[in-house]
Amino acid sequence: MKKILSIIMLLAAFTASAQTPQQMLDKAVAALKGTVSANYSVKSTQGKMNGTIVIDGTKFRMLSSDVKCWYDGKTQWTYSKATEEVNVTTPTAAELATTNPMAAAQSFKKNFNMWKAAGQIPNHYAIMLKPKANSDIKQVYLYISNGTNLLHNAHFKMADGSAFTITLTNYKKAAMPASTFTYDASLVPAGTEVVDLR
Repeated sequence: MKKILSIIMLLAAFTASAQTPQQMLDKAVAALKGTVSANYSVKSTQGKMNGTIVIDGTKFRMLSSDVKCWYDGKTQWTYSKATEEVNVTTPTAAELATTNPMAAAQSFKKNFNMWKAAGQIPNHYAIMLKPKANSDIKQVYLYISNGTNLLHNAHFKMADGSAFTITLTNYKKAAMPASTFTYDASLVPAGTEVVDLR
């Protein structure tokens, strides 16, 4: 009888300490407080793209060989190698949710239902998310490191049948100047046209 009680207490303790998907997502957001940089890769049916990202609250900078993006909390500058121009915009919350990890996390918490999923990456907590209303996104799987609470992998299934996976590695924390998040003409080809779409 004592053995059975011990097992029940152990299970109860385990259940009480188990993290909910909401708690894990909150921890992942908290792990990005301050200025954080990381390497990222995006894999899709259209190919693969690698780059770096720096996040500081709502501000971010993403740099790759094909796309460069700066957002200072209000204005976004996006350079595309395909169009050979820089577009200046004031993005909506929905637009930011597709580019800024912090905005995406807030959107997930507000607009998606979430469940703990069967993990496919060892030592990671898996969360499955589905939108509460009609959305371009059909389903998302997030994989958060059990040790650091940092987002490692996000797999998106879109309503049009396409899919892509974002992987984040080599996280670092270091203060950076405010200019990090504003357009830097030295990082695009000389003479690139800047088109103000605001």
